[in-house]
Amino acid sequence: MFPGNFVAAAPDKPAIIRPATGEQLTYRELDERSTRLARYLRSAGLRPGDHLALVSSNDVRALEVYWAALRSGLYITVVNWHLTAAEAAYVVNDCGARALIVSADAAAATAAVPEAFPLVGHRLAYGGPVAGFEDYEQALAGVDAGPLDDQPRGQDMLYSSGTTGRPKGIKPRLPEGQVGETMDPYTAVFAPMYGFDTDAVYLCPAPLYHAAPLRFCGTINSVGGTVVLMDRFDAEQALELIQRYRVTHSQWVPTMFVRMLKLPKEIRQSYDVSSLRVAVHAAAPCQPEVKRAMIEWWGPVVNEYYASTEGSGVTFIGSEEALAHPGSVGRDGVVGIVHICDGDGAELPAGEIGTVWWEREERPFEYHNDPAKTDDATHPDHPTWTTSGDIGYLDSDRFLYLTDRAAFTIISGGVNIYPQESENVLTLHPKVYDVAVIGVPNDEMGEEVRAVVSLEPGIEPSAELERELLDYVRARISHFKAPRRIDFSDDLPRTPTGKLVKHRLRARYLPAAG
Repeated sequence: MFPGNFVAAAPDKPAIIRPATGEQLTYRELDERSTRLARYLRSAGLRPGDHLALVSSNDVRALEVYWAALRSGLYITVVNWHLTAAEAAYVVNDCGARALIVSADAAAATAAVPEAFPLVGHRLAYGGPVAGFEDYEQALAGVDAGPLDDQPRGQDMLYSSGTTGRPKGIKPRLPEGQVGETMDPYTAVFAPMYGFDTDAVYLCPAPLYHAAPLRFCGTINSVGGTVVLMDRFDAEQALELIQRYRVTHSQWVPTMFVRMLKLPKEIRQSYDVSSLRVAVHAAAPCQPEVKRAMIEWWGPVVNEYYASTEGSGVTFIGSEEALAHPGSVGRDGVVGIVHICDGDGAELPAGEIGTVWWEREERPFEYHNDPAKTDDATHPDHPTWTTSGDIGYLDSDRFLYLTDRAAFTIISGGVNIYPQESENVLTLHPKVYDVAVIGVPNDEMGEEVRAVVSLEPGIEPSAELERELLDYVRARISHFKAPRRIDFSDDLPRTPTGKLVKHRLRARYLPAAG
């Protein structure tokens, strides 16, 4: 249920490894250090239900902070360290953090005067000195590492990635019971499904401030496996780490698959990935061609799940079903029941596109400090149905297909156009490194479809290349769905987990749009 359960049996087993620095934490060290921090936080006055904020790179200490919070009954909010100081301050203040812990290599996000965090009474920094913060190691040096008498299970309270606007804090209920007795939802669902156990070696190529990487690392430590943390994703390095550590489990986003598939064939084939038992992917829909290529390369170990930080529900699909139902993200029934509804909330039949709603026995979350957003995410006629704004449809066998997010839908001439279709096509062009499709104003049609493309190294933009790409898309999807123009850019705003931050892209291009 948590790392402390494995200290007696495997005290010196690596719980967390960071290959970039050679650092690692054993299960004994993770248990003792998280206990010290838990005692420190308790002596600082934090009590169950209070909030702790963390701004950190993929440092091994990030997970000891995580476990200190979870064994103290606290909410922990892990903040994106790529945010500006003002953006980070918004999250820290909005969650009501009473303590703030940062890593020195991510401290730019908190480079603000103490007055920027009026509720934060305690600040610790590790990995180097940070102005205004106490040294983490010195603060914990004299703290007792002995067992705690009371360890109520805490919970993460994470923020949406802000791809459509200001991040929203997603606040679940605190679990009941002690940390060593109560299983968290991720472990309860994913451990039996994907075979996470004490033999698991899990490669984490994504930043810990996102929900899936953080929660999967927590799950691996909950079952006694080993986490291998990458500082940042690199396609070839990921393959090398799979080979070096005999990685059994991993979690990816489709953009990472594309990057690995675009490596020269001789590089891809030079690494042994036969140790992989499960390669999970999520966060964005995966093009059927990309998934098929990964299955051909890695074997039938590729498994997709569709979920959200809100935790409204989950669908699952394995390799065989994915090949039989290309483009689907799976079927419901494990966590939540899917309903597809129109703009008025009426349920739609199979094959019709609408908003994806999840039915649960009770609403699983609320948006922190924003009851209006919570109401918007709650079905008008069914108070236990919630949505994160995705658009899709169910087929006659209840396989779910996502078409896009509601906020990204382009309305041109009164017709809904889902940019994901064009993005899926353009991503596979050999000259395209990255792509985003957005709607820009058009006097006649209301909006027109515009693609913004980053090119592979060595490829130069030109009018001829624009025509080549437009023809490539129009040969594969209906012309009315295809971009009318393509702009070339070296800098598309993506989160490190591959999500397009489209409101920033629109802000960049809308003023110049005609």
